[in-house]
Amino acid sequence: MQIHKAEFRCSSERIGQVPKDDLKEIAFIGRSNVGKSSLINMLTGRAGLAKVSGTPGKTRLINHFLIDGRWYLVDLPGYGYARTSKSRRDEFAKIITDYVLRCEKLHFLFVLIDIRLEPQKIDLRFIEMLGENGVPFGIVFTKADKLSATQARRSVARFAEALSEQWEELPPMVVTSSEKGTGREELLERIGDCLDA
Repeated sequence: MQIHKAEFRCSSERIGQVPKDDLKEIAFIGRSNVGKSSLINMLTGRAGLAKVSGTPGKTRLINHFLIDGRWYLVDLPGYGYARTSKSRRDEFAKIITDYVLRCEKLHFLFVLIDIRLEPQKIDLRFIEMLGENGVPFGIVFTKADKLSATQARRSVARFAEALSEQWEELPPMVVTSSEKGTGREELLERIGDCLDA
């Protein structure tokens, strides 16, 4: 699959504000500072489409990008950012869970994981919640350029091992680097398969 045109459509504070059409939505979510915006820009080939920030927790709204007039790529707020107030964290958590569990247009969710880190409890808990609620998802490892190929393989294997304690069948996994464009074709292909399913 190729992306020819990508444009920002809207930002929503709650699920009731998302576009009221019948286009499918493919959403990206992950911990704050996992590299969501960079990945969206790399994927769409539009450098400034999603605002990249060095400050974790910058995405606070549900951002919809219209792709080729056919489907939406949705950028969700990051979860688990400790330096915001508890009430703000609760607000983010509500936005996220409302969208993930109640938005009927959500077709598939990609959970972004920083490949450099050991499996984090917050990610494993979030993935477990997706499983309990039957949300279809895959995993995208980001920042692969920061590790050697061997280290990256080990990191993915560690994460797969942590997941296999709860899951009989593992979700699809893609290794990416926004810096180098690694994994772009594979991720686009997976998105294409999701949209056709």
